[in-house]
Amino acid sequence: MYERYYGFAEKPFSLTPDPKFLYRGQSHGNAFDLLQYAIRRREGFIVVTGDIGTGKTTLCRALLEQIDRNTFTALVLNPFLTEEDLLKRILQDFGVISREEIKAGRLARVSKQDLVDTLYDFLLGLIPLKASAVLIIDEAQNLPLPVLEQIRILSNLETDKEKLLQIILVGQLELQAQLRSPDLRQLDQRVSIRYELKPLDREAVAAYVAHRLTIAGGSASVRFTGDALDRVHRLSGGVPRLINLMCDRALLAGFSAHTAEITADLVVHAAASLDLPAPAASPLARLKHPAPIAAAVAGMLMSSAAAVGATAYLYQRFAGVAHAAVSTTAHAEAPARDLAQPRPLADANARRRLPADATHTILVGSYPTAEASTADDVRALTDWLEAAGFRVFYADVDLGTPGRWRRVLAGAYADSAQALGEVARLKTAVPSSEARVVTAAFANGAVMAPPRAPEADVPRSGLEP
Repeated sequence: MYERYYGFAEKPFSLTPDPKFLYRGQSHGNAFDLLQYAIRRREGFIVVTGDIGTGKTTLCRALLEQIDRNTFTALVLNPFLTEEDLLKRILQDFGVISREEIKAGRLARVSKQDLVDTLYDFLLGLIPLKASAVLIIDEAQNLPLPVLEQIRILSNLETDKEKLLQIILVGQLELQAQLRSPDLRQLDQRVSIRYELKPLDREAVAAYVAHRLTIAGGSASVRFTGDALDRVHRLSGGVPRLINLMCDRALLAGFSAHTAEITADLVVHAAASLDLPAPAASPLARLKHPAPIAAAVAGMLMSSAAAVGATAYLYQRFAGVAHAAVSTTAHAEAPARDLAQPRPLADANARRRLPADATHTILVGSYPTAEASTADDVRALTDWLEAAGFRVFYADVDLGTPGRWRRVLAGAYADSAQALGEVARLKTAVPSSEARVVTAAFANGAVMAPPRAPEADVPRSGLEP
């Protein structure tokens, strides 16, 4: 209805998982890059989780579009399948059997073992072709226990050197809890990479809205005010699906009012017409209230501003966790230290600047320099990373309204591929980490987003809110 009025070629905020609308911001861009890297490295078993409406299916569709022609893919969108139906669907997507054969009932008497054997033969046939196969299962939190066990068995299809089938489970947050249940312990142990999609922060919401308006072709004819975007972020909690619903209804209200400016009042009216539930308070906001140490550390695990290293270190220090491995190879535990006395940040950059010949680094954590706890947090993270074998660098950046932040950087690399391998190592140890590869220029405070490298190796945003 409003598309013609604003000059859109299509609806900018449709709820369909159109991959061209994927906004590769902090969380989604990092997930996309990590999945591409894992597929190239044949990591085996990968789990991606996120709350309802965070764009998991869109991420899957975008990933499928970017996979090369030497990779066979199977996408399962309906998790309510029997073990036999799952195997048939996989074989159908790989082109081994046809839909007509299934509909005609020609496979009715084929046993489950016959289907597994057929799949194994197909996967072995890919080896001389230097091809690979990837299975993606969406809404995996709804998979029945027998089907999950069948997936575990499929993950055992391998040669002496590599996995024959990479499996990506995509589901809601409860999937992680399901995998950690005693019945699925063997499956959970096979997971090499875990990633959790996060809601968008305020700046990412503005970029997300602008991105979708641009893709739809009408960004020049309509404008969301700053106050309107504030309301969108606050009322949606940064969840992309809720943002889409709210912005779509706000554009309709703008069309009815014959205005090209979407104001906060129009957004509030749109949200009221949708009867949206109040979003949960952000984890970072919850940390501003007094809480016991253990509770604060648990909250830090969910905070994009709290770095993975400090989280692991403090959790060991106060919550009684005995050991935090950085990879499958044992590393020394961070030394215990007294965090009671604050440590100054003065002159730290002078000896911890990135080398001039570095092109990439890993942005592990970022802390507001105005907060009293920053010195201790930075020091704890530095100790943890150095104990894990990383060289640690600092960069102070001025982000304008959010203030000055200290970035903690791990390693100095000549190319992004090497840095991505180290990111994967960190994320395997602490899945809640939002560490990401950035260019050296961006790490040192360049205002532009890091340029996209070949094969999308370089994520495009930092950790700050």
